[in-house]
Amino acid sequence: MLIPHRTHLACLLLPLVTACVGTREAADATLRIYGETGSELGVCTSYGMVFLGRTVRAGYIDVEAHFGDGPNLEATVVEPIGHGLYTAETEIRLPAVRLKFHDPKAGDELILRGRTEDGAWEEDVTVKVDDHVHGLLITAPAIMLSRDDQVGAGVFWSNPFDSNDRRLIGLVSARIRIEGKTYLSVLGPRDLWRLVTHRRDLLRRKPWIYREDIM
Repeated sequence: MLIPHRTHLACLLLPLVTACVGTREAADATLRIYGETGSELGVCTSYGMVFLGRTVRAGYIDVEAHFGDGPNLEATVVEPIGHGLYTAETEIRLPAVRLKFHDPKAGDELILRGRTEDGAWEEDVTVKVDDHVHGLLITAPAIMLSRDDQVGAGVFWSNPFDSNDRRLIGLVSARIRIEGKTYLSVLGPRDLWRLVTHRRDLLRRKPWIYREDIM
């Protein structure tokens, strides 16, 4: 599905979406969300998990998190946080990445990371600007042109001085066609602030149940 050049909506969504992100650590922040109508992927951040709600937007779900010793399944309930983003609470603390709330500039290099049945992949991408599109645009690697289930992949900033410091910028929300070339639109930092606001009770919540391999 391609969005015409003159559109002003950078966040129109493709019908079939699976979001997936991760880190280079043994414990992976990538989550698989299981609902009544199917499954999708999300990412766990320091303010809670976030996903696009393409297969489930309400009710009970099972969340599969990956630790160093393999997957762990948690039952929970979907919570909408607005603007096409959803979250949920789990009993145990899941592997998580931090958020970065500064909008990248045109020309900035970021990392796009996803996962297929063959495992995790990542590509370097570049931030683009177009006067006819509101929101964050990035270049589209080949895998994003051929796999609808990779829409929703995580876009990350990587610290050039610390390879272990990788932070979530946003989630890919759509493909956009501009003057014969395809780009990716991203629900970025301005949207992820909704997760922080939703978690305003972060310090008052009940204590996490920790696993030793992510302490």
